[in-house]
Amino acid sequence: MTSWMHDSFPGHEVNLVLARGQSLDALVSGLRELNREPLAQGEAGGWAWAVHDMIEEDSEDYEGADYRLVCPEGTELVVFVTEPCSAKAHGPQFHYLRGGATTLYFSFEDIGERLGDNPDYISAELLAANLIGPDAGCEKWRTDESHHCDEHEGGAEERLVKTIAEAFALPSPPLALEVTAK
Repeated sequence: MTSWMHDSFPGHEVNLVLARGQSLDALVSGLRELNREPLAQGEAGGWAWAVHDMIEEDSEDYEGADYRLVCPEGTELVVFVTEPCSAKAHGPQFHYLRGGATTLYFSFEDIGERLGDNPDYISAELLAANLIGPDAGCEKWRTDESHHCDEHEGGAEERLVKTIAEAFALPSPPLALEVTAK
């Protein structure tokens, strides 16, 4: 995914969960109830955060976590699913929940296709960053058949994460396993 998560947890496909409006203990407890043991956790900038394995192989729980159960009334949850299906090379996903309801969801592969109770929740920010709208995307491939957009798509992904982080005032915690392990 992005440089701040990719390869930070070798041998793990991870999700990053950030919660505002609940304590770190409540977030960690909720994740454990979902059978998702945090690999790292912390608090910064008014957000509690935890990194956990996407799936729980030991219990053969291969379904995605139902984060609605960790997001009671008065809580906001931001979730980055960094490798939703690495075997099939799908891009990361973003989820924003408030009070147990999905306000916004999209795949990094198609941010134009946003879902949830308010799919336009951060559309102004995405438009300003040229991530959606008429100026979004690479135009070079239209005039140069040999051009490969995938050679520079990483920059768009970084811009997307930066835009999301700024829109939600997310902290930038040190997420590498060796930094956060206790």
